[in-house]
Amino acid sequence: MNLTKSVSLLVLILLITSIMSVGVHAVSIDNANRQDTTDQWPWGESEEPFPWLEYLKGLTDERGVTLTIITRHESTIQQITKELFLQSPVAQELGITDIQFLALGPDLWVDFIHRRVEIDKPIDVAWGGGPTIFNYIDQLGYVMALNPSEHPEVYAILYEASKIPNRIAGSPTRLTDDNGYIHWIGAAISSFGITVNNDKVNEYGVPKPKTWSDLTRPEYAKYLPSSQLIAIADPLMSTSNTRMYEIILQAYGWEEGWKVLTLMAANSKILDSSSGVRDAVIRGDVVAGITIDFYGYTAMHQNPACEYVIPENESIINADPIAVLADSKHPVHAAAFVAWVLSEFGGQIVWLDPNVNRLPINAKVFDLPEGQERPDLYEAYVKATAGGAILFNESFATATERAMQYYFKATLVNAHDDLQNTWAAIAKAYLNGEINDVEYQYLIDKLGEIVSFKDPLTGQTAEFTSKYAAKINPNLTQAEIANALLREWEDAARQKYQNVYMELQDILAGRKTITTPPTETTTTPPTETETTTTTPPTESPTSPAPEGIPPSTIITIVAIVILVVAIAVYFYMGRRK
Repeated sequence: MNLTKSVSLLVLILLITSIMSVGVHAVSIDNANRQDTTDQWPWGESEEPFPWLEYLKGLTDERGVTLTIITRHESTIQQITKELFLQSPVAQELGITDIQFLALGPDLWVDFIHRRVEIDKPIDVAWGGGPTIFNYIDQLGYVMALNPSEHPEVYAILYEASKIPNRIAGSPTRLTDDNGYIHWIGAAISSFGITVNNDKVNEYGVPKPKTWSDLTRPEYAKYLPSSQLIAIADPLMSTSNTRMYEIILQAYGWEEGWKVLTLMAANSKILDSSSGVRDAVIRGDVVAGITIDFYGYTAMHQNPACEYVIPENESIINADPIAVLADSKHPVHAAAFVAWVLSEFGGQIVWLDPNVNRLPINAKVFDLPEGQERPDLYEAYVKATAGGAILFNESFATATERAMQYYFKATLVNAHDDLQNTWAAIAKAYLNGEINDVEYQYLIDKLGEIVSFKDPLTGQTAEFTSKYAAKINPNLTQAEIANALLREWEDAARQKYQNVYMELQDILAGRKTITTPPTETTTTPPTETETTTTTPPTESPTSPAPEGIPPSTIITIVAIVILVVAIAVYFYMGRRK
């Protein structure tokens, strides 16, 4: 029995040693991602601003560096950022002498990043464009994991990231992997809503839109086709409008969401950029347009008649990412730029410029003199982060995004003339009392129905369900399949619109009677529970890691359980003696 007890004791010692090792590893992961006391940082107790700067200077002797940054930010942000950064001690002491911005559409990012790697001129940083494109390039291996044991320079980023909560208004501010390492982190936050020109609301005598479904109202069709009172953008030309269409599909559910999008497009002029939508509202070309928040704030600055409205319980907060790219030849300098962008003493000030008007992700900037000069932007920040957002499934949005964009393009942009003509006839007939509520609802339900078409992959008839969208999404990178579907969807949509127009004529002529009220409507938003009922694919290659219990906590819990079991076994064996 003494031998048995000795063996048990030895096993217990080994278990305790293993658990201590696991615990140390767990703590190291946590410290890498959430350092919040000065003794955890390699530079000790250096003071703000930029306490990490001397540490980074010691990691490289390279000077005279030009950073290359791929971005979706417009020229105003590029210009202000370049000027402030190059004048900062970060750039001057690290020898960063220039920034080359590459402003490219999201559809070009992957090819361009890959091509620059192939010619040995890799891009250093990616900045702006929304989570979806960053999740995608991360899945392809283009984004650096912020692991300080491999890249000690990322301590600077992790320090600035420690000032930013993991979630804002329920939405993640960063993408982390299974080991807890950050891949991208938000540099700004955005809400999505409707920018309204109140002068034009009064001039045309139409209701002010407050929800997405308000944009489907027949009152906006009174002046069609000569005057289109709403503006939206082609999803293939605008990442922010793409995100709003995805929000609508999740806030209302897939089928109902497409009815809302169909009638919204029917009321609208469809432009080739989100900035074009903003400018149309500012000029008064339209009553309202869907915009990202900072376009709304810019409109309010340029035209006091403009107002930015966040649809209550129908929007989200997005963290707009920044990341060091994995193949950067200047990782220390790239990390310095990212850390500077996250700092309240650096790039967060850019968002406060009256020509930019973005919401900072680091709220500490509002404590500085520059932030206190923008009480209006602080008020917008408080309002945007107060809650009321839908539970948005990023994995689902990513897994269906390209399919959604192409279907929207084919059925609502390419076939827009037939759609708008049919809708104008329905809306005017309803407003003039020529059709009743039941007939009106029947016709708009038909107008917004998802089309059936011939699937080019199977040759069988299919419907554009969410399941089909997720299934076909990866195949749309193949031009032959994409073009075939664009033709199929456009033809099916045009036929549908023409059929609905003929049904309207039959109703007006008394040849058709609608007596059964439809079971669904497009004008009543779903309840809060309905906003989460869309069934996403079980997996998405670009889905972010869950934001639940940190891996280190799970490891520690498991270790404690093992320790308790080991002690129990030891004492049990002892009693048997």
